[in-house]
Amino acid sequence: MKVTLRIWRQKNTESQGRMVPYEVDGVSDHMSFLEMLDLLNEQLTVAGEEPVAFDSDCREGVCGMCGVVINGVAHGRGQTTYQTTTCQLHMREFSDGDTITVEPWKAEPFPVLKDLVVDRSSFDRIIQAGGYISAPTGTAPDAHAVPVNKVDADHAFDNATCIGCGACVAACPNGSAMLFTSAKVTQLGLLPQGQPERWTRVLGMVAEHDAEGFGNCTNIGECTAVCPKGIPLESISQLNRDLFKAVTTRH
Repeated sequence: MKVTLRIWRQKNTESQGRMVPYEVDGVSDHMSFLEMLDLLNEQLTVAGEEPVAFDSDCREGVCGMCGVVINGVAHGRGQTTYQTTTCQLHMREFSDGDTITVEPWKAEPFPVLKDLVVDRSSFDRIIQAGGYISAPTGTAPDAHAVPVNKVDADHAFDNATCIGCGACVAACPNGSAMLFTSAKVTQLGLLPQGQPERWTRVLGMVAEHDAEGFGNCTNIGECTAVCPKGIPLESISQLNRDLFKAVTTRH
Protein backbone atom coordinates (compact mmCIF):
# COMPACT_ATOMS: atom_id res chain seq x y z
CA MET A 1 0.00 0.00 0.00
CA LYS A 2 1.17 3.52 -0.79
CA VAL A 3 -0.03 6.60 1.09
CA THR A 4 0.72 10.30 1.03
CA LEU A 5 1.30 11.96 4.39
CA ARG A 6 0.89 15.66 5.06
CA ILE A 7 2.84 16.10 8.31
CA TRP A 8 3.29 19.15 10.49
CA ARG A 9 7.01 19.98 10.72
CA GLN A 10 8.24 22.49 13.28
CA LYS A 11 11.83 22.84 14.44
CA ASN A 12 11.06 24.11 17.94
CA THR A 13 8.59 26.13 19.98
CA GLU A 14 9.81 29.48 18.67
CA SER A 15 9.90 28.60 14.96
CA GLN A 16 7.07 28.64 12.44
CA GLY A 17 5.61 25.28 11.44
CA ARG A 18 4.34 24.06 8.08
CA MET A 19 2.75 21.05 6.45
CA VAL A 20 5.18 18.88 4.46
CA PRO A 21 4.05 16.09 2.09
CA TYR A 22 5.74 12.68 2.06
CA GLU A 23 5.01 9.53 0.09
CA VAL A 24 5.38 6.23 1.91
CA ASP A 25 5.43 3.03 -0.11
CA GLY A 26 5.45 -0.57 1.06
CA VAL A 27 2.97 0.02 3.88
CA SER A 28 1.46 -3.21 5.23
CA ASP A 29 -2.17 -3.46 6.29
CA HIS A 30 -0.95 -5.02 9.53
CA MET A 31 1.20 -2.03 10.52
CA SER A 32 0.06 0.27 13.28
CA PHE A 33 0.04 3.98 12.47
CA LEU A 34 3.24 4.48 14.46
CA GLU A 35 4.96 1.61 12.65
CA MET A 36 4.08 3.37 9.42
CA LEU A 37 5.71 6.54 10.80
CA ASP A 38 8.74 4.42 11.69
CA LEU A 39 8.87 3.30 8.05
CA LEU A 40 8.74 6.92 6.91
CA ASN A 41 11.57 7.84 9.28
CA GLU A 42 13.68 4.97 7.97
CA GLN A 43 13.23 6.33 4.46
CA LEU A 44 14.06 9.87 5.59
CA THR A 45 17.17 8.71 7.45
CA VAL A 46 18.44 6.80 4.41
CA ALA A 47 17.84 9.90 2.28
CA GLY A 48 19.81 12.03 4.77
CA GLU A 49 16.78 14.02 5.89
CA GLU A 50 15.61 14.87 9.40
CA PRO A 51 13.18 12.20 10.69
CA VAL A 52 9.76 13.21 12.01
CA ALA A 53 9.71 13.58 15.80
CA PHE A 54 6.73 11.98 17.56
CA ASP A 55 5.99 10.63 21.02
CA SER A 56 5.51 6.95 21.81
CA ASP A 57 6.31 4.52 24.59
CA CYS A 58 4.26 1.42 25.36
CA ARG A 59 2.56 1.12 21.95
CA GLU A 60 -0.15 -0.87 23.70
CA GLY A 61 -2.72 1.88 24.31
CA VAL A 62 -1.73 2.27 27.96
CA CYS A 63 0.68 5.18 28.43
CA GLY A 64 -1.05 7.97 26.49
CA MET A 65 2.13 9.28 24.87
CA CYS A 66 1.22 8.74 21.20
CA GLY A 67 -1.07 11.72 20.72
CA VAL A 68 -1.48 13.16 17.22
CA VAL A 69 -4.41 14.48 15.19
CA ILE A 70 -5.07 12.31 12.13
CA ASN A 71 -7.34 13.71 9.43
CA GLY A 72 -8.77 16.17 11.95
CA VAL A 73 -9.55 13.58 14.62
CA ALA A 74 -7.53 13.23 17.83
CA HIS A 75 -5.77 9.82 17.71
CA GLY A 76 -7.49 9.17 14.38
CA ARG A 77 -10.50 7.11 13.49
CA GLY A 78 -10.84 4.36 10.92
CA GLN A 79 -13.84 2.77 9.26
CA THR A 80 -14.25 0.27 12.09
CA THR A 81 -12.05 1.74 14.82
CA TYR A 82 -12.91 4.61 17.17
CA GLN A 83 -11.96 5.71 20.67
CA THR A 84 -8.47 4.34 20.20
CA THR A 85 -4.92 5.51 20.76
CA THR A 86 -2.73 6.33 17.77
CA CYS A 87 -0.53 3.31 18.42
CA GLN A 88 -3.57 1.02 18.28
CA LEU A 89 -4.84 2.47 14.99
CA HIS A 90 -3.82 0.17 12.13
CA MET A 91 -3.20 0.95 8.49
CA ARG A 92 -5.94 -1.45 7.39
CA GLU A 93 -8.30 1.39 8.30
CA PHE A 94 -6.91 3.33 5.32
CA SER A 95 -6.86 2.61 1.60
CA ASP A 96 -4.13 2.53 -1.02
CA GLY A 97 -3.51 6.03 -2.35
CA ASP A 98 -5.02 7.83 0.64
CA THR A 99 -3.74 11.26 1.68
CA ILE A 100 -3.44 11.43 5.47
CA THR A 101 -2.98 14.68 7.40
CA VAL A 102 -1.01 14.37 10.65
CA GLU A 103 -0.79 17.23 13.15
CA PRO A 104 0.20 17.66 16.82
CA TRP A 105 -2.21 18.52 19.62
CA LYS A 106 -2.96 22.19 19.08
CA ALA A 107 -3.72 24.06 22.29
CA GLU A 108 -1.96 26.98 23.98
CA PRO A 109 -1.11 24.94 27.13
CA PHE A 110 0.47 22.27 24.86
CA PRO A 111 3.35 24.12 23.15
CA VAL A 112 4.93 22.23 20.25
CA LEU A 113 8.46 21.10 21.14
CA LYS A 114 9.24 19.63 17.72
CA ASP A 115 7.10 18.35 14.84
CA LEU A 116 4.40 16.19 16.46
CA VAL A 117 5.79 16.38 20.01
CA VAL A 118 4.06 18.72 22.47
CA ASP A 119 4.79 19.64 26.08
CA ARG A 120 2.00 18.21 28.26
CA SER A 121 3.56 19.14 31.59
CA SER A 122 0.52 21.35 32.26
CA PHE A 123 -1.31 18.10 33.05
CA ASP A 124 1.36 17.26 35.61
CA ARG A 125 0.85 20.61 37.32
CA ILE A 126 -2.92 20.02 37.52
CA ILE A 127 -2.23 16.70 39.25
CA GLN A 128 0.25 18.36 41.61
CA ALA A 129 -2.44 20.88 42.58
CA GLY A 130 -4.53 18.20 44.28
CA GLY A 131 -4.47 14.80 42.65
CA TYR A 132 -3.25 12.92 45.69
CA ILE A 133 -4.45 11.53 49.02
CA SER A 134 -3.02 11.75 52.55
CA ALA A 135 -3.36 8.04 53.30
CA PRO A 136 -0.16 6.69 54.89
CA THR A 137 2.12 4.74 52.58
CA GLY A 138 3.46 1.32 53.39
CA THR A 139 2.23 -2.22 52.96
CA ALA A 140 -0.93 -2.36 50.88
CA PRO A 141 -3.99 -3.26 53.00
CA ASP A 142 -6.25 -6.14 52.11
CA ALA A 143 -8.62 -5.28 49.28
CA HIS A 144 -11.67 -5.73 51.51
CA ALA A 145 -10.29 -3.73 54.47
CA VAL A 146 -12.12 -0.52 53.49
CA PRO A 147 -15.77 -1.05 52.42
CA VAL A 148 -16.66 0.82 49.21
CA ASN A 149 -20.08 0.98 47.59
CA LYS A 150 -19.88 -0.99 44.32
CA VAL A 151 -21.46 1.77 42.23
CA ASP A 152 -18.93 4.28 43.56
CA ALA A 153 -16.08 1.81 43.11
CA ASP A 154 -17.07 1.14 39.50
CA HIS A 155 -17.33 4.85 38.70
CA ALA A 156 -14.00 5.55 40.40
CA PHE A 157 -12.34 2.78 38.40
CA ASP A 158 -13.85 4.04 35.14
CA ASN A 159 -12.32 7.47 35.79
CA ALA A 160 -9.02 5.99 36.90
CA THR A 161 -8.57 4.52 33.41
CA CYS A 162 -7.75 8.03 32.10
CA ILE A 163 -4.24 7.88 30.61
CA GLY A 164 -3.73 11.66 30.35
CA CYS A 165 -3.08 11.63 26.61
CA GLY A 166 -4.67 15.04 25.98
CA ALA A 167 -7.02 13.97 23.20
CA CYS A 168 -9.88 15.68 25.04
CA VAL A 169 -8.05 19.01 24.81
CA ALA A 170 -7.13 18.53 21.16
CA ALA A 171 -10.75 17.73 20.23
CA CYS A 172 -12.45 20.43 22.30
CA PRO A 173 -13.27 23.63 20.35
CA ASN A 174 -12.57 25.55 23.57
CA GLY A 175 -9.30 23.76 24.31
CA SER A 176 -10.69 22.63 27.66
CA ALA A 177 -9.09 19.94 29.81
CA MET A 178 -12.15 19.48 32.01
CA LEU A 179 -12.60 15.81 31.06
CA PHE A 180 -9.04 15.05 32.19
CA THR A 181 -9.38 17.15 35.35
CA SER A 182 -12.75 15.69 36.23
CA ALA A 183 -11.47 12.14 35.81
CA LYS A 184 -8.60 12.79 38.21
CA VAL A 185 -10.88 14.56 40.70
CA THR A 186 -13.67 11.99 40.53
CA GLN A 187 -11.55 8.86 40.82
CA LEU A 188 -10.38 10.02 44.26
CA GLY A 189 -13.47 11.90 45.40
CA LEU A 190 -15.68 8.81 45.22
CA LEU A 191 -13.46 6.69 47.48
CA PRO A 192 -13.14 6.83 51.30
CA GLN A 193 -9.39 7.37 51.04
CA GLY A 194 -9.95 10.53 49.01
CA GLN A 195 -12.31 12.30 51.40
CA PRO A 196 -9.84 14.32 53.55
CA GLU A 197 -8.78 16.45 50.56
CA ARG A 198 -11.99 16.17 48.55
CA TRP A 199 -12.95 19.84 48.61
CA THR A 200 -9.48 21.40 48.55
CA ARG A 201 -8.62 18.98 45.73
CA VAL A 202 -11.33 20.18 43.37
CA LEU A 203 -10.64 23.84 44.18
CA GLY A 204 -6.91 23.48 43.61
CA MET A 205 -7.10 21.42 40.43
CA VAL A 206 -9.74 23.58 38.76
CA ALA A 207 -7.80 26.73 39.67
CA GLU A 208 -4.63 25.26 38.15
CA HIS A 209 -6.59 24.13 35.06
CA ASP A 210 -7.65 27.74 34.49
CA ALA A 211 -4.21 29.15 35.32
CA GLU A 212 -2.61 26.93 32.67
CA GLY A 213 -4.78 28.56 30.00
CA PHE A 214 -7.21 25.76 29.21
CA GLY A 215 -10.64 26.88 28.00
CA ASN A 216 -14.01 26.53 29.68
CA CYS A 217 -16.21 23.47 29.21
CA THR A 218 -19.47 24.06 27.32
CA ASN A 219 -20.55 20.40 27.21
CA ILE A 220 -20.08 19.96 23.47
CA GLY A 221 -18.98 16.36 24.00
CA GLU A 222 -16.10 16.13 21.51
CA CYS A 223 -13.81 15.21 24.39
CA THR A 224 -15.53 11.98 25.35
CA ALA A 225 -16.07 11.07 21.68
CA VAL A 226 -12.31 10.76 21.14
CA CYS A 227 -11.25 9.65 24.63
CA PRO A 228 -9.49 6.28 24.22
CA LYS A 229 -10.88 5.12 27.56
CA GLY A 230 -14.38 6.50 27.09
CA ILE A 231 -14.40 8.77 30.15
CA PRO A 232 -18.05 9.94 30.29
CA LEU A 233 -19.33 13.52 30.38
CA GLU A 234 -20.99 12.76 33.71
CA SER A 235 -17.51 12.97 35.24
CA ILE A 236 -17.55 16.70 34.48
CA SER A 237 -20.97 16.91 36.14
CA GLN A 238 -19.51 15.25 39.23
CA LEU A 239 -16.65 17.74 39.26
CA ASN A 240 -19.09 20.64 38.96
CA ARG A 241 -21.14 19.33 41.90
CA ASP A 242 -18.02 19.00 44.05
CA LEU A 243 -16.81 22.44 42.96
CA PHE A 244 -20.16 24.05 43.80
CA LYS A 245 -20.20 22.44 47.23
CA ALA A 246 -16.57 23.38 47.89
CA VAL A 247 -17.20 27.02 46.98
CA THR A 248 -20.54 27.45 48.75
CA THR A 249 -19.38 25.82 51.98
CA ARG A 250 -16.13 27.85 51.95
CA HIS A 251 -13.77 24.89 52.16
